[in-house]
Amino acid sequence: MDGTLVALFLFATFLGGFTSGLTGFAAGLVVSGIWLHIITPLQTAVLIAAYGMINQAYGVWKVRHALQWRRILPFVIGGAVGVPLGAYLVTYLNPAYLRIGVGALLIVYSTYNLARPTFTPIKSNPATDVGIGVLNGLLGGLTGLGGVISTIWVQLGGGPKDAQRAIFQPVLFLTMTMTTLTFATAGHLFNVDTLKLFLLGLPALLLGLWVGVFLYGKLDDAAFRKVILILLLVSGLSLVLPAFLH
Repeated sequence: MDGTLVALFLFATFLGGFTSGLTGFAAGLVVSGIWLHIITPLQTAVLIAAYGMINQAYGVWKVRHALQWRRILPFVIGGAVGVPLGAYLVTYLNPAYLRIGVGALLIVYSTYNLARPTFTPIKSNPATDVGIGVLNGLLGGLTGLGGVISTIWVQLGGGPKDAQRAIFQPVLFLTMTMTTLTFATAGHLFNVDTLKLFLLGLPALLLGLWVGVFLYGKLDDAAFRKVILILLLVSGLSLVLPAFLH
């Protein structure tokens, strides 16, 4: 990897850490747009999982005062069912079509809510949260986009920004941890080239995380909601547009 590619890799890694620090999710979507052009898809997947574990652990620690494990547990239980089911179904479904469908829904959802100055929070309950956890895990097992559905659902419930992050970030952390352990068991995590990339990008990731968390402290609840919706819109476009450009 020459100097230009190294710089691009570090820049993307910084952006991923920054995005995670600011919003608590979407780092993988941010970095993959650049990484997939300079490193292999497998290295991209492994690094997203490994760095994601660090991102989410740091984020969970920053909002530890607001953690509500009774609210988190149903999502985790549902995810434990949905992830293996999604991994099984991936052999029967075309993930490309599913990504387009999810992308279209994200575009419609985020555009509609960005146009609405206010919204009525949706009340939830443990049974519903388990169902959302199953869908969240199912999508993660099928496409690797675990976290999108739970993030949207938590946002629809309203509440302070710390309370929202204190729910969806632990769910993401546990998902990333399971994924990382899966890669480690398969031997992908301990590939020498991948380990070198991991160590190379770690300082940039941590710097991005610090900057993102610092700016997060400057956001009020309304601004945080808007940033999340904008990221969901960008995520939706990133899933849909490639299908029409090929």
